[in-house]
Amino acid sequence: MNFFRGVMGGQPAGQQPSGADTIQKLCDRVASSTLLEDRRDAVRALKSLSKKYRKEVGSQAMEHLIHIMQTDRSDSEILGYALDTLYNIICNDEEEEPDESEDENTQKQTDDDLGVEFTNMFIQDSENVTLVLTMLEEFDFHVRWPGVKLLTALLKNQCAQLQGVILVSPMGVSRLMDLLADSREVIRNDGLLLLQQLTKGNAAIQKIVAFENAFERLLDIITEEGSSDGGIVVEDCLLLLVNLLKNNSSNQNFFKEGSYIQRMKPWFEVGDDNSGWSAQKVTNLHLMLQLVRVMVSPVNSPGATASCQKSMYQCGLLQQLCTILMATGVPADILTETINTVSEVIRGSQINQDYFASVNAPSNPPRPAIVVLLMSMVNERQPFVLRCAVLYCFQCFLYKNQKGQGEIVATLLPSTIDANSISAGQLLCGGLFSADSLSNWCAAVALAHALQDNLTQKEQLLRVQLATSLGKPPVSLLQQCTNILSQGDKINRRTKSEKGSKVQTRVGLLMLLCTWINNCPIAVTHFLHNQENVPFLTGQISENLGEDERLVQGLCALLLGICILYNDNSLENCSRDKLKQLIEKRIGKENFVEKLCFITKHELYSRAAQKPQPVFPSPEQMLFDHEFTKLVKELEGVITKAVHKSSEEDKKEEETKKTLEQHDSIVTQYKELIREQDSQIQELKEQVASMSSQNDQHQTTLTQQVAQIQQHKDQYNILKLKLGKDNQSQANNQSDNTHINGLQTEELTQLRDEVQELRKQHTLLQTQLSEKDTLIDTLRSEGEQTTQVSTGGPDHTELLKELEELRSLVQCKSAEISQLQTERQELMRRAEAGSSEAVPSSEGSTDSTKMAELESRLGAQMSETEKLKEDVRSLSESRVGMEQQLASATSTVAILQTEKSKLQTEVQESKKEQDDLLMLLADQDQKIHGLKQRLKDLGETVEDDDDIDARDQTDDDEDDED
Repeated sequence: MNFFRGVMGGQPAGQQPSGADTIQKLCDRVASSTLLEDRRDAVRALKSLSKKYRKEVGSQAMEHLIHIMQTDRSDSEILGYALDTLYNIICNDEEEEPDESEDENTQKQTDDDLGVEFTNMFIQDSENVTLVLTMLEEFDFHVRWPGVKLLTALLKNQCAQLQGVILVSPMGVSRLMDLLADSREVIRNDGLLLLQQLTKGNAAIQKIVAFENAFERLLDIITEEGSSDGGIVVEDCLLLLVNLLKNNSSNQNFFKEGSYIQRMKPWFEVGDDNSGWSAQKVTNLHLMLQLVRVMVSPVNSPGATASCQKSMYQCGLLQQLCTILMATGVPADILTETINTVSEVIRGSQINQDYFASVNAPSNPPRPAIVVLLMSMVNERQPFVLRCAVLYCFQCFLYKNQKGQGEIVATLLPSTIDANSISAGQLLCGGLFSADSLSNWCAAVALAHALQDNLTQKEQLLRVQLATSLGKPPVSLLQQCTNILSQGDKINRRTKSEKGSKVQTRVGLLMLLCTWINNCPIAVTHFLHNQENVPFLTGQISENLGEDERLVQGLCALLLGICILYNDNSLENCSRDKLKQLIEKRIGKENFVEKLCFITKHELYSRAAQKPQPVFPSPEQMLFDHEFTKLVKELEGVITKAVHKSSEEDKKEEETKKTLEQHDSIVTQYKELIREQDSQIQELKEQVASMSSQNDQHQTTLTQQVAQIQQHKDQYNILKLKLGKDNQSQANNQSDNTHINGLQTEELTQLRDEVQELRKQHTLLQTQLSEKDTLIDTLRSEGEQTTQVSTGGPDHTELLKELEELRSLVQCKSAEISQLQTERQELMRRAEAGSSEAVPSSEGSTDSTKMAELESRLGAQMSETEKLKEDVRSLSESRVGMEQQLASATSTVAILQTEKSKLQTEVQESKKEQDDLLMLLADQDQKIHGLKQRLKDLGETVEDDDDIDARDQTDDDEDDED
């Protein structure tokens, strides 16, 4: 305080120091003082003088203030004073009233220049900006808040330069994003203003801010503040969102992929009571609707727009907007913007257009929303901007929507007219012939959009009949439009308006007629059938009228040129050559082209060509439609060229076109033939591949069967060994039995029965052996045939050898059985011979024991024989099954080889036919090239195949994206 008394109050009363001297002393004190308190007091004094002596403080103290921020980082109070002082000298929001002696505008300009000058001084060294960014890390309110305000002021004065510095600063954007998470609302709100300035026109910073989770934070703040019912903070958040998303496809895609579109739906939940709409709520809802339009703007890429439109329908956002559209009590400006938003949400999206067609207004009886909107469009008491919005909505509903076009035109056809209800077609016809010129224009443009690029509906509209007055026959809609054009005095009498309004009506009707008959020869014939139309057009074009009428003359020239282009020469008096001669004699070719070119030179034409939405400052300037400007641009050069051509050139061109069409048809036929043959070859290749796979499967199956045969062979060898052992034990038992004497009679009887049973079994075994011999012979013959087509031949040969060995073994066993039978007979004979001799009781018991032993051995032998027979039977059955499978596989392989040879023959024949076709196509291409060269020599413009293919590919891509 002693310092202030010395500086401010220590001078004599008559020698008060000037502001510059005081500021100089304060700056010296800041630079030279060693005590922190003295420096703090000096900076506080500079802050208090910075508003009144802005220029002096800025020019003398800026370097000292920057030095303070670099050296006194530990004291938050002095940092706050320094930042506030810098803000006061850089900010252009001057609160002090200007001096009365100075002009207010001059003072404001001077202040702005000072702010820019001091901003340039401050950011000349980029480290100063980095220093302020580091200050934002301080949590102290007296440091952070002035730092936010200072950066905001710097961005307002030199946005581009400061954006570049912040962009290259490490963690620069991240520090600014942290401001949104500050619990102190004033810092958070000023942080929003800072980010608004930072994100203006810089896509790189917009992307960084978006990926710093800005969408999530901003939507959370909007929800916390009450959405559309919130205050100025909601408005700031919405402005920042618009900055981040507008013309930034990357951020738009990130917004959609992050499911943030779904979070927008609660914004538009408007209650039943819509009476109290505050100004802030209207502003917030305006920005919310603008944000929706940013996502589906026609200037975006078609793919991104279609994706956002689909998301808006799926999450219910479109349904919510339609609810606002049909609600009561909504302010007019909100209703207008809602209509524009719905228009762009449904534009080009078939599913959204279908939903919009199904929306009904809450009336009794319910009416379609389209009908209710059209009633507003043709009502001259409605606001002009609202009528423009309804027209835009109707255009977007019909954009690339042939289904909707058909439904609108159907409401005009005699078979579908309902006298008890109002339809869209009736409203359009009523507006087309009403007394209001703006209604005439809007209805004509709306009806033209129902015919855009739709030949079917152009022909259907020719069926529409109108009852003009009682007692007179009905006339067609086309005839009525031309009658109104040709009877200018009736228009003037009906409209009772100025000349400009008459021009607006006639321009609307001419645009409708041009769109209607363009690329529709039937409509051209109907138009030319009225003998008054051509004289009216030529008369209009040839007259020398005022500036306002020149536009009408140009449109009449365009209409007449379309009649020449799409004339099928079905009317002799209005053929293409007759119309050209008429132009040459009555108008003059140069004068005709001059009147035609006036359309594109008109100022309102250029304005309408910029964007699809009809935006006009006043109704009088509403003359051109965006889609019609595309048509004029497309037809102007073609009509000019057609008018200058002679009849001989036309004939040559027609002949050349016919020749080219014939050649094109031939080439198309050959191309189709080649495509068919290619498809056949592809099918044959697929069949060969499938058969090859089947062949591989059969080979695998055959390998498995060979393995199974080997397994059965091993089992058979085991059985063979077992049978050999049993036969040997049986022979030993028979040799023992030859020594038995003194058998009893009963036992001998039993033995005879057993021998008889053995004889039966032997006979059965002999029969089975003969069957096996037959089977072996059959297998041997089949095996010899199979070895020619199967790789498993050696295995079958070995198997046959094994079977031969088995056969010999069975024969040996048969001989042994015969020998055993002989021994049994001898034993019986000896037993009978010794039956009369007496036998002691002891010998009888011994014989009984031996006989029991013999019976047990004989029973065991019989059981073993039965087992052997069962094994042989099962082995025979398995062998028969395997032989059948082998025969089936062999026949399949033979069939596959036959089919393979046939396929190879067909492929060779197809290749020969394709080579012949290619030779024929080469000849055709040479002829076509010669004809095109002749056309070029004659001065005609001929498109090459590459240009045509590229154009077709572009059209296909646009259709796919839509």
